[in-house]
Order: sequence, then structure tokens, then C-alpha cells
Amino acid sequence: MKFPRENMNYSERHCPPEEEKLHCLIPAPKGYSTQFPWPKGRDYVHYANVPHKSLTVEKAVQHWVEFQDNVFKFPGGGTMFPQGADAYIDELASVIPIANGSIRTALDTGCGVASWGAYLLNRNVLAMSFAPRDNHEARVQFALERGVPAVTGVLGTIRLPYPARAFDMAQCSRCLIPWTSNDGMYLMEVDRVLRPGGYWILSGPPINWKTYYKTWKRTKEDLQVEQRRIEELAEQLCWEKKYEKGDIAIWRKKVNAISCRRKSANICESEDADDVWYKKMDTCITPLPEVAGQKEVAGGELKKFP
Repeated sequence: MKFPRENMNYSERHCPPEEEKLHCLIPAPKGYSTQFPWPKGRDYVHYANVPHKSLTVEKAVQHWVEFQDNVFKFPGGGTMFPQGADAYIDELASVIPIANGSIRTALDTGCGVASWGAYLLNRNVLAMSFAPRDNHEARVQFALERGVPAVTGVLGTIRLPYPARAFDMAQCSRCLIPWTSNDGMYLMEVDRVLRPGGYWILSGPPINWKTYYKTWKRTKEDLQVEQRRIEELAEQLCWEKKYEKGDIAIWRKKVNAISCRRKSANICESEDADDVWYKKMDTCITPLPEVAGQKEVAGGELKKFP
């Protein structure tokens, strides 16, 4: 089966035709070993379980994953958190109340080997990670072997397979998703699954473009226009910027539509924002449930974990 490359359609999940469907159990790879128990399993995976070494070379300086003695080791590094996932999460926690139980679910769009989600588990936050199947074909498999929830996926043409207002926090850490393309459709889809009062984190292009424009091989003007457009889209979505320092920017979604003072917006007409299975994304903003007062949380305020 072949699919168009436009909007990453070829990297999305597609149902195979009837003659290509498998009606049997898939055997484990030869030499497959029982996973390391948690918490060791967060940092170690048997090579035989994921026999792909390319990331150990391509991402060596970023400390995504290392290979030693037939075992993969995950030091917790990432492209945008060279000091490790814990240090990165500490910086986020200076703005986002991760420690008080109000942040329980998170979405990692373009997750690498899912170290952000792996380290959030220690802080009682359950992250769902996704990444496309590309030349780094083992990324999601690494995440699953580590015990981190993950699926093969991409923001392309169909909606994310999650109901509206499902996540307290979402992030793009150099995920390279073209947020300003298609009139901001991908940001609108993140907004659909983000709870009122939730946070969106962007680390990577175009944030801190003055430092990295040469490394990214892009012009100052191009990156400046891209960031300005993201700011405009965030305003349309009623997201308020709470932080921008170094490589990280953080926005917070308003708790209801009353507290939002946007000039105009294209509001989705669909009555069911949870009807998402293989449904096309739309360039429109998902409406929030109505509230009686300005401080009321749309859809109801959830109790803090646990």
C-alpha cells in the first residue's frame, strides 16, 4: 500500500486491506529476553528485544541511548535536554505544578525514546508518547520495552486517538511538527486534547532562534515569522504564555471560554469532540463546555492525584 507524502499521510496508521491482515500471533524476535523489572527497566533494555543500533550512533552526543554488553542503556538525555530528563523536568516544574498532584497525564508529541515520559513516572505523571515509524524505526519499541506507554503515530491528517480534554500537559521537544502549517491545525488538535488550565511546552525550533538559527540552517527572518505565528495561534486558542527562557517556552490554556478575550475564532461545529477514530482533523477550535462563572473550570475541576 502506498500513501501520499503530503501532511505526513504516509507515516500515519492505516488499516491494511483484508488480504493483508494477519490472523495469527506474531512471534517474539529470536533470543527475546524478559524485560528488566522496574525501575531498572527504565534505563536498560536487552539488545535482542530491539535489535537496532542506529540511534546509538546518530544520537550519541545527545545521550539518547548507549550500547554496552548486549544491553541498551538510556542515560535520560534528549536533544533539548542535554543535562538529562530530570533537570529538564525540574525546570518545567518551576512553572507547572507537577508536584502537587494536579498534573496527572501528559502527551509527548514526537517522543524520541520516551525518556521524558519515563522520568515523569517517578513524579506520579503518566505520559503517553508517540512517534512516527521512520529511519529511526525502533523508537516506540524502545519506549515499550522500557515500560513507557507509547504508540506509533504522527500529527498528519487524522485526529489523535484520544478524547477531548484528556491531558493535563503536552510537549514538543524538538518534535519538528510544523505547528504553523495548515492554518494551525496541529496546534488546534493539541488544544482539543488539552484540559482547561493545562500546559503546552515547546522546546526546539523556533524557540531561542537567535542562538540556533545557524545550527538549524534557517534565516533569522524565517524563524522570527514562525514564532510570531505560533504566538498568534496560541492567542486564538486562549493560551497564555507563562514562561520563555533559554530553549523552553510554556503556555497555559484558559480554564473556560468566558476568561478568553479572543477577537474571533473558527469554532468546530461537530457535536462530539470525542468521535476521533480515523476521523480527519479540522482547522477549527473545539468548544469548551459552558460554565456559570469566570472562575469555574470548563467540564469540571478534577481532584488532585491521588
